[in-house]
Amino acid sequence: MKAFFFLNQAGRMRRVLVAGAATLALAALPALAGPGAHGPGGEHLDAPATAAAAGGAPRVEASSETFELVGHLYASELSLLIDRYESNEPLLEAQVEVESGGLKAVAKFHADHGDYAVDDERLLALLRQPGEHALVFTVVKGQESDLLDGTLVHAAGSAAGLDDHGTGVSLAWWGLALLLLLASLAAGWWWRRRRAALLPNLGGHA
Repeated sequence: MKAFFFLNQAGRMRRVLVAGAATLALAALPALAGPGAHGPGGEHLDAPATAAAAGGAPRVEASSETFELVGHLYASELSLLIDRYESNEPLLEAQVEVESGGLKAVAKFHADHGDYAVDDERLLALLRQPGEHALVFTVVKGQESDLLDGTLVHAAGSAAGLDDHGTGVSLAWWGLALLLLLASLAAGWWWRRRRAALLPNLGGHA
């Protein structure tokens, strides 16, 4: 009876560890989602927010009835992802201009990443200054055009968040999920060895 109880408890612990790893992985998905990513019920996963997550790059979001945009300020560029609001379809090969504090810059489309990058040094120098920066995005695609307003909040002391395409928060979540997964694999290996050692004894009492 003790052997049966032991095997049952070991199997339950392994299932708990695997479930924990899966939960953490799912929790990390919103952090990796693009602008306007939709959940199962059609809701937008990235609710409007202008401040950067703890340890992350300064962030700006803007939306209209046609387009929605999310941008991150990195050391070498302001990276923008733009989607169509209704369908969540990425908007590619559009003409995008960014304006803030009387400065304007054209965003270059990167086909390999599907994003738009602003690398104008004068505009970047302005956005790197701590404080709130109002931005106006002009988006033109064929016969469609739209203006989107957003605010980038660069908190004092958040310069560490300007690492190029840093993903500190997402990596932390994935790191925890990986640790739990490794723990579940180790528990499974130990459980199988223990089970193999106990089975002959169980057979002897049959």
